[in-house]
Amino acid sequence: MNSAQTSSRPPVVVIAPDSFKGSLSAEDVAAAIGAGIQAALPDAQIRLCPIADGGEGTLDALMHAGGDRFTIDCRNAAGQQARAPVGILKDGSAVIESAAIVGLTDSAGTAVPVDQRCTLGVGDAIKQLLDRGARRFLVALGGSSTNDGGAGLLAGLGMVFLDADGEIVPPLPEQLHRIARVDTSALDPRIGETHIVAMSDVDNPLCGEEGATAVFGPQKGVVPEQVEQLDRKLAHFSSVLEAALGHGAADKPGAGAAGGLGYALLMLGAQFRSGAETVADHIGLNDALAGADWLITGEGRSDAQTLHGKAPFIASQRARRAGVPTTLLSGGIDRSALSKLQQSFSGCFSITFGPVQLEDAIAQAPGLLRDSGEQLARLWQTAAGR
Repeated sequence: MNSAQTSSRPPVVVIAPDSFKGSLSAEDVAAAIGAGIQAALPDAQIRLCPIADGGEGTLDALMHAGGDRFTIDCRNAAGQQARAPVGILKDGSAVIESAAIVGLTDSAGTAVPVDQRCTLGVGDAIKQLLDRGARRFLVALGGSSTNDGGAGLLAGLGMVFLDADGEIVPPLPEQLHRIARVDTSALDPRIGETHIVAMSDVDNPLCGEEGATAVFGPQKGVVPEQVEQLDRKLAHFSSVLEAALGHGAADKPGAGAAGGLGYALLMLGAQFRSGAETVADHIGLNDALAGADWLITGEGRSDAQTLHGKAPFIASQRARRAGVPTTLLSGGIDRSALSKLQQSFSGCFSITFGPVQLEDAIAQAPGLLRDSGEQLARLWQTAAGR
């Protein structure tokens, strides 16, 4: 319990989980845990603050605080016409979630090989939001299926890539080595008056052993014999682009995010920020923690990577600064990481009550979250002497 509080008033519980990827949105997770807490502590004041770290679910988390959410026409990773959700927050910031446009879970977009996918659709989204008057953008980078260095994004905003004969080169990974010149004359001039925040928990450079292709390519379908080839093509693309624009970003932290989409945004002057920190700021997590007694956070599965800028870790750090104890409640917990996790969380728990198949756990997740939330609340109530 917050030392400044007493047991004479209803407890204040902040619930700030990430989504359970492929199962429940962060908002659904928070609501289910909250229902369990309320069952044990009917008088508790529940503050729901769904959070995300710049990947899938970031749009949902940001829109929880209000704003205008709608769908737009844009191209998927395969260049086909599709529709995707975007949003404009109350402060006028436009939100784009790359995973919703060129995501790994889009079967149509990933029907073509990775060296034929690109980020044209993200450029489409930016242009349409510029048309609506947006000049501040939050771009969530996690969960993309692309590895084009953001060439598609830049082409979607008006850049033209030309080969040695002056022929247009399509912004596809397999074609990047052909680019000899970049024509920036048709780049949308509104980009110059636009502030872009690129959100990710990835700090990799564009190329090399720690670059986009080597580290993240395999999960997108890059086979071992393609890694060096595609990496060289990205390096060539960046050298030509940087010569055209007169500055560089290939070695900056985050350039390798989303298959190099982070690189293209950096080249356009974007600010690179932790996705979880950015979301926490926009949803007012610090305000929610003020005067709180307890924070519950979580994610689909927690392991050592959780402590590297993931949403539950960022939430716990903010709670610690506010003097609020934090409990981690996730779909699964890596036992080998407990010694590290417990340094940031006052207890780490899984929602499962015994051996269970993954598909069954996903199907039962809302009930498991409610039941786990209730049992945690009963334990907390006893420990707090309520």
